[in-house]
Amino acid sequence: MDGYSFELITGPMSCGKTEELLRRIRRCVIARKKIKVFSPEIDTREHGDYIKSRNGLTADAIKISHSIQILQKVKPDDEIIAIDELQFFDSAITKVITVLMNEGKKVIGTGLELDFKSEPFGPMPELMCIATKVDKLHAVCMKCGCEDATRTQRLIDGEPADKSSPLIMIGGDETYEARCIKCYELPDKNAKESNKISTPDFVSL
Repeated sequence: MDGYSFELITGPMSCGKTEELLRRIRRCVIARKKIKVFSPEIDTREHGDYIKSRNGLTADAIKISHSIQILQKVKPDDEIIAIDELQFFDSAITKVITVLMNEGKKVIGTGLELDFKSEPFGPMPELMCIATKVDKLHAVCMKCGCEDATRTQRLIDGEPADKSSPLIMIGGDETYEARCIKCYELPDKNAKESNKISTPDFVSL
């Protein structure tokens, strides 16, 4: 499908989402399609106007802070709109992509479907609903080595991050790794403290 479509590539960290996006961008270039690539300004892992996969592939990208800016920068003759890291965009991104589709554009995007707490990440649930095609990629679990990792494990000093840590924390392989459901961990020190407080002290008579 060349237009009026939205292809969404999702999955955990290290599953190859950006690599797959860049592969599709390359095919569009070969087909001589006019393409424009966008990336959220909040993603500071790369210090330049481009997106980069873990295997070193890159593509020039326009960094933006608000999703409405995409509509301001897309030209009538742009045919393909690629958007990386959709989970970081504000809620208006759903309407923006809908507008682009209605204008006959083909939109290709990537995003983490779940945050580090294994909960739906930002606008991703709505984006999965309006997508005309969804590809859910799996990664290799960095703890047991199985190929069905669907969770993003946040690490702080090499240990699983507590549930109370900030929702957004930009980082690479030293901060995040893919895990399967069995190996995924989410400590909750607040719950432990609450249990300690609510547990009655029994006095031996």
